[in-house]
Amino acid sequence: MPFSLFDAPEREPSQFVGFAGNCIDRQSENRTEEALPLALADPRVRILQTRGGRLYLKLNGDGRFDGYFTHDEARRMGAKLDHAVLLGMSSLGPVVIAPGAIEPDDLPETIKAIDHRSVYVQGLVGEETLGELAQGAALLSWNHSHRFCGRCGGETQMRIGGYKRSCASCGADHFPRSDPVAIMLTVRGEKCLLGRSPHFGAGMYSCLAGFIEPGETIEAAVRRETLEESGIRLGRVAYHASQPWPFPYSLMIGCFGEALNDDIVFDGKELEDCRWFSRTDVQAMIAGTHAEGLAIPPPGAIASHLIRHWANG
Repeated sequence: MPFSLFDAPEREPSQFVGFAGNCIDRQSENRTEEALPLALADPRVRILQTRGGRLYLKLNGDGRFDGYFTHDEARRMGAKLDHAVLLGMSSLGPVVIAPGAIEPDDLPETIKAIDHRSVYVQGLVGEETLGELAQGAALLSWNHSHRFCGRCGGETQMRIGGYKRSCASCGADHFPRSDPVAIMLTVRGEKCLLGRSPHFGAGMYSCLAGFIEPGETIEAAVRRETLEESGIRLGRVAYHASQPWPFPYSLMIGCFGEALNDDIVFDGKELEDCRWFSRTDVQAMIAGTHAEGLAIPPPGAIASHLIRHWANG
């Protein structure tokens, strides 16, 4: 059978991670100054609200959560619609995300404000909503952190539904960007390399990761970060999957790296521990039966996906 550039699983690996289920038609080529007002005037509009890194969720009578509010509901709650961002068009109509006005502790009993990480870890909303949250939370964060021009320091104004900010002083236009992060599972034979950061939960070990720097390829970043954090040199690097990560607006780029040496050297600053784990060890961590009570990140995280893919493969 001839080689094909597109030989791949029917479902892309990136579709198995949290925040990756966005089905929004972004209509990026048709964004205008009228796009957001038109969306808010559409009777079908659904509005997500977030404040302080927490998503507002309505608790339905059946015990399930709903992250969408009508225009009237959002307006009565004081949602900051002047700072809203248009996500695009879903099969049910336009979707908008807006900063919430009510402090989480002051919400009525039927509405909860739950942090974005817990929303995905606990599976409180569907994959499509979670993907929309990743898009919206990242855009709100970018707009909030780019209120002033990086060229002249003048105040910027939101344009075309939140996808551009323009400076009235010097005329510069600024556009949202995603920060690329390499996250990698280093393997050597029947063992893989996992590290533990001081801020991790008790017993958790994960893949190494780091920001990709300007002028650096993905593969070079994977090799550099692995060497800096663990002293392990890598040979071949293979891309596997990616994940939108709205903390605040990163793109996690998941790779596998082939280790060329065994001796680990780490400085104890970024990592408090780093070690090799056998496939049997990792399988026990996944199953929750590890003798030391060690674990890996929750299933929605790309680190978990990389580890599970290797352990089961």
